[in-house]
Amino acid sequence: MRDSVDMHDDDFDPDSFEELEGPSKSQRKRDATALQDLGAQLVKLTSAQLNRIPLPDDLLAAVRAAQAMPQRGAHKRQLQYIGKLMRVIEPEPIRTAIAAARGESAGETAKLHRLEKLRDDLLADEKVLHEIASQYPQADLQQLRSLRRAALKEREQNKPPKSFRTIFQFLKTLEDGAPAEN
Repeated sequence: MRDSVDMHDDDFDPDSFEELEGPSKSQRKRDATALQDLGAQLVKLTSAQLNRIPLPDDLLAAVRAAQAMPQRGAHKRQLQYIGKLMRVIEPEPIRTAIAAARGESAGETAKLHRLEKLRDDLLADEKVLHEIASQYPQADLQQLRSLRRAALKEREQNKPPKSFRTIFQFLKTLEDGAPAEN
């Protein structure tokens, strides 16, 4: 007989086996592809949007390099490299920052819809100015009144809605808490 350690079936614990094995190869591939796709989203952002996202220096340099490449083989390899770099960082803050940069967060979307409704209500009825004054005491009501008149005139004359858009930006600036400027 051989001198060896006897392995009995009762000693086998399938749970400990799964812990040793980790995620399947397919799952690791799916995770890597998801990170590569997230990297591709980073590459599509503008420089201003990219600057607002906290990224490690090597990842930021790789993203900027990918932005400068034409969309061919080298670009694809660079995206794979970005995915590899992202494996060592937590991707969730980046996803959140990308959504915020694109205005995709639910809170941001709700805010924009609320401001659009306020703008439309203002154009429909000048009494909404009092509501805006109570909600935003720092608001320049004279400027807002002037923009309202200009927007109504543009609509009446079928001109491009420059003042209409300016009212929205004015309200958005008020909402964000910065002093309203035009």
